[in-house]
Amino acid sequence: MQVHHILKNKADDGVVTVPPGTSLREAAKILSERRIGTVVISADGIEAQGILSERDIVRVLSMRGAACLDTNVDDVMTKSLQTCTRTDQADAVLQRMTDGRFRHMPVVEDGKLVGLITLGDAVKARLTELAAEKDALESMVSNSW
Repeated sequence: MQVHHILKNKADDGVVTVPPGTSLREAAKILSERRIGTVVISADGIEAQGILSERDIVRVLSMRGAACLDTNVDDVMTKSLQTCTRTDQADAVLQRMTDGRFRHMPVVEDGKLVGLITLGDAVKARLTELAAEKDALESMVSNSW
């Protein structure tokens, strides 16, 4: 299954972005209100400059305390983004996320942000593929007599 199939099946294929200069406090509020685990940092909502996850916020909170909430996302975000394209295979993306120990991957094409997939999205896609393969094999076995 390709990434574009995952995006097509998501209830909300939009990507929540915040501009550089946004405070961690505001980013945390957005994560909480939207019930999401990450925001992409983008000045224009098109080009991804970084990504900020709940884990990033927790990590900096544990090191600096609550005063860090006034820090800009620019200072905490992951700047070297791991991205994929719509034509990438879901199992390859799942492997990259597992190996890199991260849960969110922006989907980028021609330098433009076109979606975001989560580890859960990739796992669900893989389980769907495995279930279809199992059903096909069972059908072949039961119809061969």
